[in-house]
Amino acid sequence: MRALLLAVWFTASVQPAASLADPRYHVVGQVPAGDGGWDILSVNPAYRRLYIGRTDGVTVINLRTGKATDRIVPGQRVHAALAIPGTHEVISTNGESNNALLFDGRTGRIRATIPTGTKPDAVAWDPATRTLWIMNSGSGDATVVDPVTARVLATVPIGGSLEFAAADGRGRLYVNVEDKNEMAVLDTKARKVVSRFPLLGCDGPTGIAYAPGPREIVSACGNGVAIVSSPTGRQIARLTIGKGADGAAYDPARRVVLIPAGRDGNLSVVRLQPAPAVLEQVKTAVSARTIAIDPATGRAYLPSATLAPAVGSERPKPMPGTFRVLVIAP
Repeated sequence: MRALLLAVWFTASVQPAASLADPRYHVVGQVPAGDGGWDILSVNPAYRRLYIGRTDGVTVINLRTGKATDRIVPGQRVHAALAIPGTHEVISTNGESNNALLFDGRTGRIRATIPTGTKPDAVAWDPATRTLWIMNSGSGDATVVDPVTARVLATVPIGGSLEFAAADGRGRLYVNVEDKNEMAVLDTKARKVVSRFPLLGCDGPTGIAYAPGPREIVSACGNGVAIVSSPTGRQIARLTIGKGADGAAYDPARRVVLIPAGRDGNLSVVRLQPAPAVLEQVKTAVSARTIAIDPATGRAYLPSATLAPAVGSERPKPMPGTFRVLVIAP
């Protein structure tokens, strides 16, 4: 089975992309990796590596060959694995041990262990200050890290259960607050909250994407809607997407936002201009709820697995031997 999946991967790697004017997406391959849970992932386009936060560490996939290496670094309920732009380093967050690891994405050598708040989850890169912002969902604050010195620069109180965040590159960071169905807006230079606004009609905002052209923010909500907002909080649109979304990613070349829905097993392709609209919904897999885009190719990567029936109130668990990363191409 592994050989068959890798053969599909190599075949997919040479297929041409669709035209930018008419992006239509398809599942073109999948690559297997080790068993276990997963969460947030990212791509280093320069080194052609995909990093995935897993239950017990970080999995890395070579995007040239499709080879997966599990536990390149260990971890305790790893939520995020963010490739730091312009470097070969990665930061991973450990939700159970309340710290983050800064490591070499090529070798796994750990350079620093960084203390965080309670239950560190998503991480955002802010180009304006060249700092990392770790969202601590348990303590409701953000740990600000200088990746060069591996020092904590500040802890910024925000409040609420913090999810994904996105920077606009001009000194503003937009944070989805899941339990309050609102967005917090931070000044990354002053390191403080400057405004908040409600996400009307949204229940459980998680994934977020910022589109610099129209200067619009897209929040993916667990109840099957996506909210498009302006930086001032004006609600531009409320779109119907799949249920169980937990991620969102902006493709700057094709100017669309991709939102995977883990409960419905589909991927919504959202256009923002001339007016927000869902262009299509691509069938993926139940459980495929987080996403990363390779900006060099436009390909999207969605971790997934076949889920066993839930026991009582527990989350369904992935079945052994079924974890794979779906490859979605325009």
